[in-house]
Amino acid sequence: MAVIEISCVEIWREVSNYIDSTVDPALRQRMEEHFKGCEHCAAVLDGTRNIVRLVGNGHVFELPAGFAERLKVALASRLGN
Repeated sequence: MAVIEISCVEIWREVSNYIDSTVDPALRQRMEEHFKGCEHCAAVLDGTRNIVRLVGNGHVFELPAGFAERLKVALASRLGN
């Protein structure tokens, strides 16, 4: 049985569902075939998995004192505010 091609845009819409294993088997197969041939979408998949791991591990990072204020100033200067 031939696998019907899937677009990158459809991959991006469904990548979270793919990771959660909530896509139907036919779509999963199409996505897996696409990941084999599309380096960009494979990178999106890897990046999304990394984000899920980072957010899901529950670790909280303490920011250095004054970081928030320095960030606001830096963003304002780059945005011309």
